[in-house]
Amino acid sequence: MTLKLDRFDLLILDDLGYVKKSDAETSVLFELIAYRYERKSLLITANQPFSQWDSIFSDSMMTVAAVDRLVHHAVILEIKSDSYRRQVASTRAQAT
Repeated sequence: MTLKLDRFDLLILDDLGYVKKSDAETSVLFELIAYRYERKSLLITANQPFSQWDSIFSDSMMTVAAVDRLVHHAVILEIKSDSYRRQVASTRAQAT
């Protein structure tokens, strides 16, 4: 799998941690992060700060290793705002 994805300079993982993953799935995710580390770019969006990534990876050592690789060369953008979808829904509700 990683060789097929290697042709992309940037790989985007959106809403990481949104859905609970099995141990096998988190192992594949870790392998992907480890493989991309120092090779190609990886952009990840998540609703949880790194301090809550134990809910993404079932193994705490894997969590530490994944976060360590991700933040080493990272530009981290933390956006603190209300949900865009919630804002739109609220605006629509007020308009009617």
